[in-house]
Amino acid sequence: MQREPEIDKLMTNSLKQLAIRGAFWTIAGFGGRQLIRLGGNLIMTRLLRPEFFGLMALVMTIKIGIELFSDYGISQSVVNNRRGDDPVFLDTAWSLKVIRGFQIWILSFVLAYPIAQFYRGQDPQGELLYLLPIVGFTAVLDGFSSSALLSWERHLEVRKLMIYDLAVTAASLMFFVLLCWWSPTVWSLAIGNVVSGGINLVASHFVDSRYRNRFRLDREVLKEIQNFGKWVAVASAIMFMADQADRFILAKLLSFERLGVYTIAYTLASIPRDVIRELSSKVIYPAISKQLDLPRLHLREKIVKQRWLLLLGLAVSLAALTTCGDWLIMLLYQGRNKHWDQYQHATWMMPILCSGIWFSVLFYTTSPALMAISKPVYSAQSNFVRFAMIGIGMPLAFYQFGEVGAIVVIALSDLPLYSVNLYGLKQEKLSCTTQDLYCTTFFVTVLGLFLLTRYSLGLGLPIHILLQGT
Repeated sequence: MQREPEIDKLMTNSLKQLAIRGAFWTIAGFGGRQLIRLGGNLIMTRLLRPEFFGLMALVMTIKIGIELFSDYGISQSVVNNRRGDDPVFLDTAWSLKVIRGFQIWILSFVLAYPIAQFYRGQDPQGELLYLLPIVGFTAVLDGFSSSALLSWERHLEVRKLMIYDLAVTAASLMFFVLLCWWSPTVWSLAIGNVVSGGINLVASHFVDSRYRNRFRLDREVLKEIQNFGKWVAVASAIMFMADQADRFILAKLLSFERLGVYTIAYTLASIPRDVIRELSSKVIYPAISKQLDLPRLHLREKIVKQRWLLLLGLAVSLAALTTCGDWLIMLLYQGRNKHWDQYQHATWMMPILCSGIWFSVLFYTTSPALMAISKPVYSAQSNFVRFAMIGIGMPLAFYQFGEVGAIVVIALSDLPLYSVNLYGLKQEKLSCTTQDLYCTTFFVTVLGLFLLTRYSLGLGLPIHILLQGT
């Protein structure tokens, strides 16, 4: 009679240890990957003009959009499905990945001309027409990559995933830098993406000898993936619109040069969001998926308990990044940079963008629970409201208040994302509202103290360039 609770306790402790190790390796791997990318970015911003980064930001946004609009929920199915270790299931999932890769590449050809015409005013040379199909080919390479990586994610083997990602990122970056040094044009960035996809493809098939994929389409597996993935596809499509609409709109409202500056500010400001997204997909979601047999009340208690340290740590980190964001931009991009006159505008953008990411932190620490219980519809609804705010609010704010108004709307766009998610959590008896209120109060207090300390020391505010009208 006493054995079952003892076994449950052992399983819980084992899963907890896996999750802790997974969180450590996720943060360590993400930090290492960001340092590598940052090093490469610092070199390339000294070789390339800002408009090249703006143009590539738009190209990558379009490519990601095509990918998310054609998302079948393949990776989530491998992680979540009880048959996720079955070779038949894995081969079918891999075959779908390959088919999807070709679909994305074909769509990049089809969409290249109308998109190039739409942005003709910002791209008079028509480079978008050729850049989209070149970068789109990386989807084919990604499609052929081994399912071993998905299996590692399923079993919380985050250490392997992070070491693999670091190695691929470092190798890819070497080619990026060499190409940009040899030919400082936007084409080097495009070809670098293809080379990176090729490195990932080759490496993925040598990392684990247990996985040798072959083409196979099992009808029962297809049905299971389709049933799970139909809402994932909707959620992914809407998430893309919510996440990337800012770049589409800014590319039309501003020059590619200004879009490149915004992309740098947004990338650095989004580091806390990216960290929590990594934890969300690689640790929180798989960990919750393994505890779905627990009563909802018990599951909620576990989620709340594990969130405390994570939220408090991120609150301090985000407050510090908001307070010192302008200094970080100057430290990284000002020295020996002939394009600093353009890049300096990122110093006021970054703190504003940082301040609004807190609601994204709250969202990504709870939304995996709704995904794990097969309720991705709430994620779709949350992202739709965020998309509506960006799509309607940004142009209105831009025409009323200029570039600053558009940036403020982007910063606040995570609030509706989080708010709608609260409804889903309440409906599924997984609400963490009280914890969110306490942690939000803590974040605002810490941020206020940091800003007050900086101002009292005569160091001004992080948006001083904006206040001076420079």
